[in-house]
Amino acid sequence: MLGDLVRDLEADSEQLIETHISWVFLRAREVFKVKKPVSFGFLDFSSLEARRSACHAEVALNSRLAAGVYIDVVPVTRDDRGAFAIGGSGTIADYAVHMHRLPLEARADLRLARGDLAPEQLDALAQLLARFHARSDPSERIAEFGRVEVILGNVKENFAQVGSLLSQLGPEGAEREVEAQQLEFLRARAALFEQRMRAGRIRDGHGDLRLEHVYMVDGAEPVIIDCIEFNERFRYADVCADIAFLSMDLAWHGRTDYKERFLAAYARASGDDDLYAVVDFYESYRAYVRAKVCALSIGAGTPSLEARAALEAQARRYLLLAQAAERPPLETPRLIAVGGSIASGKSSLADAVGRSLGVPVISSDVIRKRLLGLEPTTRLEHGAWQGAYSPDRHRDVYTEVLRRARVVLESGRSVVLDATFRRRADREAARELARACGAGFGFIECRTSDAIARARLEARARGPSESDGRLEIYAELAASQEPVTELAASEHVRVDTSGSLEESLAALARVGFIAGQRSA
Repeated sequence: MLGDLVRDLEADSEQLIETHISWVFLRAREVFKVKKPVSFGFLDFSSLEARRSACHAEVALNSRLAAGVYIDVVPVTRDDRGAFAIGGSGTIADYAVHMHRLPLEARADLRLARGDLAPEQLDALAQLLARFHARSDPSERIAEFGRVEVILGNVKENFAQVGSLLSQLGPEGAEREVEAQQLEFLRARAALFEQRMRAGRIRDGHGDLRLEHVYMVDGAEPVIIDCIEFNERFRYADVCADIAFLSMDLAWHGRTDYKERFLAAYARASGDDDLYAVVDFYESYRAYVRAKVCALSIGAGTPSLEARAALEAQARRYLLLAQAAERPPLETPRLIAVGGSIASGKSSLADAVGRSLGVPVISSDVIRKRLLGLEPTTRLEHGAWQGAYSPDRHRDVYTEVLRRARVVLESGRSVVLDATFRRRADREAARELARACGAGFGFIECRTSDAIARARLEARARGPSESDGRLEIYAELAASQEPVTELAASEHVRVDTSGSLEESLAALARVGFIAGQRSA
């Protein structure tokens, strides 16, 4: 019967795509997806009612990130002659999800393969996902899925379900090493997962964020399809587990530079720099999940030797990625502090340096607002040393900036700090943190003319800004900037930001300051 269903629906389609759980029938402008009557332990589509329910859940859940793409659920019927059709007359034999067909050339993995995926599109994707996670359900029930015991159950289930299938595909001992790494991380870092729960980072997410599920049409917001609808346990998770699927996929496609830029953009948009404490674990976990899916597809039987060989190659690559994700980095990280008086161009240059290096940027202006429970662009018109800018608040802000920087450095990654660093003590504290973490240190001091600084402040007053610097306090703050005399020449560079960002970056590159050549 199944063979007849697939044959009849394929006859009315341009193309059939088969996954381990679905048949996807592509027509000129629409798509119909029929779920296979399979049971894999983590999902059960063996009954007609289970497949109908899953179809309705798929349409509802995917409306969150793919508004207007999913249309409805339609019956697959069988007439008196035994012929199957979508929405025809006769007995209901199954159900299909009805979708609009998206342009194949806009699929992110294909854009990446042909060199047509711009870094700025990853930034937009990160910002979309940060907004999505911010409005997703953070209920107490969902938060329970962030408990280390639940995550441990998921990890153990992965290894139990795949049996010996993967051990035959990868290097000897690779699967055992991955299992040992993941279990040890959960044992040794259990407190991290509790902290993530308390911070409200466990949300109703997507659950299967891969490049092939992301569509990027130029000039439009990214569209993301195919979230997990069949198992809440895979969708209710740390937001880092969600984005780690996509960052892992970028690494799998050979673009670790894009991976790091995406993570940095998400951390900035969400205010979640603490994700760097767990992202390598989650990338390893996600890579092993994909290796497991490939292995299960092989075990279930594939239509050809060619397809089997492709699945085996993919499984090996995912297994190696899972193995490598939690290993120490090869390069020494750096802490790059970017400072200067207000309107000196420090924030713009810090952002540009962060994008250039693909590393997170931690801004004192943003941290100050987040500590107050405010949006980053909320304007505060306090005096130079008053309110949110009092000495006590100043200490709290810099303490939090350095705490977040430590999380990033301890993950083996570099970090850029954006603050005035007007006090010698603040610069020395940043340098001491770098040394304590075994990282290099550099301080970029931004300077510009008084006229340009005042013009920037006048322009800033006309629109939203993360900075609260304004003309009324400019002179007082500029005069309070303590000269940089405590740093070695190899740790300190002055940059005139009067020109373009490209000119400032070029000046830094000429002296090797952002190429990793001048570390302490």
